[in-house]
Amino acid sequence: QVQLVESGGGLVQAGDSLRLSCAASGGTFSRYVMGWFRQRPGKAREFVAAISQSGSKTDYADSVKGRFTVSRDNAKNTVHLQMNNLKPEDTAVYYCAAVFRITEVLRTTSKRYDYWGQGAQVTVSS
Repeated sequence: QVQLVESGGGLVQAGDSLRLSCAASGGTFSRYVMGWFRQRPGKAREFVAAISQSGSKTDYADSVKGRFTVSRDNAKNTVHLQMNNLKPEDTAVYYCAAVFRITEVLRTTSKRYDYWGQGAQVTVSS
C-alpha cells in the first residue's frame, strides 16, 4: 500500500510560480509511474503530467505544456510539479497519483492509477 501526501499549494497571483511536492511511502517508489491530476471547480478530474519510473519520460496536458515541469527524486521518494506562469484557469485541487508498472509506459487517465493523495489546493488570482 502506497501513501501519497501533497504539499506546496496556496494562493498566488497570475504569472507567479508554485512548486507542488508529493511524498510517497509504503512502496518501492522507483517502480511506480507518477502522475499529477487536477480538478477545477465544477469540472471532472483531468490529467496534468506524468513521469516514468526513472524520470526519463514525461508527458503533459496541452494546457500546461511549456509552463509546468514534472520531476522526481527516487532517493527521496518524492515527485514535484513546478508550475510557472500560472493562470486563473489553473485554479484547482491538484492530486498526486501512483501506479506500479514493470515497463516505463506513461499513463494519462485517472482510472489507470491505483493510489492517490488527498489533494492540494492551488488558487490563482487575476
